[in-house]
Amino acid sequence: MLLFLLLLVAPISLSAANYLRSDRGSGWQTADRSSAGLLPPPEQNVDAVVRVFAARTVRWRGIFAVHTWIVVKDKGARRYTRYDYTAWGEPIRIDGFAPDGRWFGALPETVLAVDGDEAERVIPRIRSVIEGYRFRAYGDYNAWPGPNSNTFVQAALNAVPELNAVLPPTAIGKDFPYDGWWGRTASGTGLFVSLGGYLGLTVGWIEGLELNVFGGVLGLDVRRPALKFPGIGRLGLPLA
Repeated sequence: MLLFLLLLVAPISLSAANYLRSDRGSGWQTADRSSAGLLPPPEQNVDAVVRVFAARTVRWRGIFAVHTWIVVKDKGARRYTRYDYTAWGEPIRIDGFAPDGRWFGALPETVLAVDGDEAERVIPRIRSVIEGYRFRAYGDYNAWPGPNSNTFVQAALNAVPELNAVLPPTAIGKDFPYDGWWGRTASGTGLFVSLGGYLGLTVGWIEGLELNVFGGVLGLDVRRPALKFPGIGRLGLPLA
């Protein structure tokens, strides 16, 4: 039990120390939200595009969690479309920010990158989930344990299991039971059980072994060897 608590508390403490050393907590309202340069100008890329980005969320919540969002572009389109799920106004926000913009100063990382014919095939399915997302009314957003931005993105990824996309361990809310309290994992390679997003267990070849404790993830990835910790995320080989 002491070892288990140490594995939870130590990484969160390290993440908190990193937060206190940074300037992420000050002036977040006016923080940089400009493009991070992760996408080329849309007119320079005729192919269809799907991206999922993640960046540390605002203020002290960034100690624990990232905010994720989806960007798509149809073949030949001259603009990207960005989908966020946020706490203000109607939760689903379309093109509220630059497609690859910094999240209130936090630099995003690419979680999923799909281009060309494969992106063209999956975009309609992603849009179908977004259009039919059931937690879309004012007041539906709930930062913890969900539904939040990561619940929203995970629901879209569940519709395209062949992409083998996995949100980072710091995507608190990804395990909120959108499609039921138990069942097959998004990739179809394992099983999960979730007690309302507060406690849960996921075992899958793509997802690895993940123990969800109050939203934080402690786990192991065997396919691409890595350890997963709350607060600091993944330590090991990158997902791609």
